Amino acid sequence: MPHILSIDQGTTNSKAVLVTSDGRVRATGSASVSLSLPRPGWVEQDAEQIWSSVVAAVHTCRAPEPDLEIAGITLSTQRESVVAWRKSTGKPLGPVIGWQDRRTAEWCAQLLSDESDALVRQRTGLRIDPMFSAPKMQWLLSHLTDGVRLDDVSVGTIDSWLIWRLTGGRAYAGEAGNASRTLLYDVVDLGWSDRLLDVFGIPRRALPEVLPSDAGFGRTAGVPGVPDGVPIVAVMADSHAALFGQGCTQQGMAKATYGTGSSVMTPVQTFVPGDSPVPATLAWLTDRPTYAREGNILSSGATLTWMTTVLGLRDVAELVQLAATVADSGGVSLVPAFSGLGAPYWDRDARATISGMTTSTTRSHLARAAVESVAHQVCDVIAVIDRDGPPIRLLRADGGATASDLLMQSQADLLGRPVEVSSVAEVSALGVAQLGWASLGAAGDWTAGDRSARVFDSHLEGQERSRRRDGWRREVLWSLSRSLA
Repeated sequence: MPHILSIDQGTTNSKAVLVTSDGRVRATGSASVSLSLPRPGWVEQDAEQIWSSVVAAVHTCRAPEPDLEIAGITLSTQRESVVAWRKSTGKPLGPVIGWQDRRTAEWCAQLLSDESDALVRQRTGLRIDPMFSAPKMQWLLSHLTDGVRLDDVSVGTIDSWLIWRLTGGRAYAGEAGNASRTLLYDVVDLGWSDRLLDVFGIPRRALPEVLPSDAGFGRTAGVPGVPDGVPIVAVMADSHAALFGQGCTQQGMAKATYGTGSSVMTPVQTFVPGDSPVPATLAWLTDRPTYAREGNILSSGATLTWMTTVLGLRDVAELVQLAATVADSGGVSLVPAFSGLGAPYWDRDARATISGMTTSTTRSHLARAAVESVAHQVCDVIAVIDRDGPPIRLLRADGGATASDLLMQSQADLLGRPVEVSSVAEVSALGVAQLGWASLGAAGDWTAGDRSARVFDSHLEGQERSRRRDGWRREVLWSLSRSLA
C-alpha cells in the first residue's frame, strides 16, 4: 500500500508522518528546532537547522520500514517566518526571521499611512504589522552582505525554502495560502500585487512563483532517505491545514491550534475586507479560493514554557499538574504580551503584566494564571467573531497543549461552549495529506468525527464566567494603557 509522506515544519519542531489514503497514520518522526533571541523583540532561527530537522524527522519516520512506497510528499509549514538565500549557491543570507519577531515595528508604524493601510486591507484582508512577512523581507533585503547581487537573491516563507531544498534547487515556488500572509499577495486577484510590492519595496524577481495548494511543486532530488522523483503534491500553511484536517468547512465551526502561539480560524463564504481585528484571509486555493477569518495569538504555548522556567519546573506537564492543585488563580492574572499582543488588540508595544498577587499567592496560582491566560486569549478572538456573526457554536482544538485536560476544561468554561479535542497530534500533517491524496485521486473516507476523542462541556455558571472574563479584560486594558504611557 502506498503512503503519503507528510512533513509538518513548525516553530519549535519538524514532524514527518506516513499517511494511508484513508487517513491512517502508519509512522511518525520528529526533531526539535531551536529559537534564538539575540535582542529584545527579535526572534530568529537557522534555515539550515530547519532543513536538518526535516531530514531527521523523515529519517525517524522512515527507519522502521524504509522500503514502504511513497506516492507523494505533502508539506505544511509555519507561515510568516522569512528566509533569504542565494540562488547561485542555496546558502542562506542571514537568519530566518520568526513570525513572532517585532524588530520592524517602528518601520511599520512609519509606513502606516491611510492610503497604504487601506490598500493592504482591501487586497490582503490583513493589516500592516511586523508579524507578517513583507516587513521581514524588506529588513533582510536591506541587510544583505556586501557583494551579494539582488538578482542572486531569493526571499520567501518557509514553504518556498523547503520546496527549494526538497527539489534540489530545481523548483522555486510557494503556496497561495502561505503567500497570502506576506502582505504582498492579492487574495482577490490571486497573485503578487505590483502595488503592494511597491509599498514594501520588494522586487518581484526575488519572490517565488505562487501555485495553488494542490498543484505540483516539483519532485524530490537528493533528499536523504527519500527516493528521487517523488512528487510534492500539496502544500499548505500549518494553521490552514489544521482547519482542513479538522473538517471545519461550515460557518459556526472554528478550530484553535495551540502551539507556540495560537491560531483561531473559522471559514467564511466570501472574502470581505474590512477593519475587523479578526481579519479575513485566504485559507487555501484549489479549483477555487476558500477564505476564512483568523485571529493570531502571539504567545500561548510559549507562555506555559516561560512560566515553567520561572517556577523552576522540569516541563510544562509539571506546570499543569501544579496548576491543577488549586481551583482557580486566586485573583492572579497574567497577560502574556511578551512581544506585544496580536488579535484582537494588535498592539505590539503592549507589555506583559502579572497582577492580583497577595501574600496568599502560591506557585500554584501563578501556574494556573498562565494556563488561564491561554484560554482567555482564545475567548477574546471568538468574542469578536461572535460580534460580527454568525457566532461560533463549536470549537475544535488541536496542537500540543491540548494534551492538558485542565487547559481544555478552562477553555470550555471560559468560552461557555463545547470544545472538541482532536485525538491525533498531527492534524496539520493529516490535513495537507488529505488534500494531497485528493490531488492524486485516491482520497478515502476521511471524517473529522473519527478524530475527536475528547469533548469538554462548560461547567462554569454564566455569572462566574462573566466575572472572570471582565477581570481579564481589565488587566488587558492595563497592559495596553502601559504601552501608551
